[in-house]
Amino acid sequence: MIGLNPYTILGAIGALIASFAFGVYQGWSHEHDKFMAYKAEVALIAEHQIAKNEAIQKQSELVNKGIQNEYEARLSAIRNHYANSVRKSSSGSMSTIPKATISVDGKSADLELACAYTTQQLISLQDWIKEQAGIK
Repeated sequence: MIGLNPYTILGAIGALIASFAFGVYQGWSHEHDKFMAYKAEVALIAEHQIAKNEAIQKQSELVNKGIQNEYEARLSAIRNHYANSVRKSSSGSMSTIPKATISVDGKSADLELACAYTTQQLISLQDWIKEQAGIK
């Protein structure tokens, strides 16, 4: 025999196990550090995105309020125009809207006012869409 002492064998096996355990720990530690760095990066990106979303929300609310105020002001101007203007049939080159033979809600001026309201609503809606599309 070459002189294999059981303690030498146990010592070698213990050194092998210790070296394997140290390698496993080093691998786990390296991956754990990478994972923690990834989590921190994701948290930072999430914070930036939350801040960006809040800024977009505030811009959107400002656009909504601005368009709403403009829309209400224009509706008021339309209402004042139709309430205060005296329509003369000979004042313009275009013919007026003919009177309806059967009236459901009233006279034809109501139809003109409803058309003006609808037109303004569509214009305001288009303005709102353009403003919202510009927010980034």
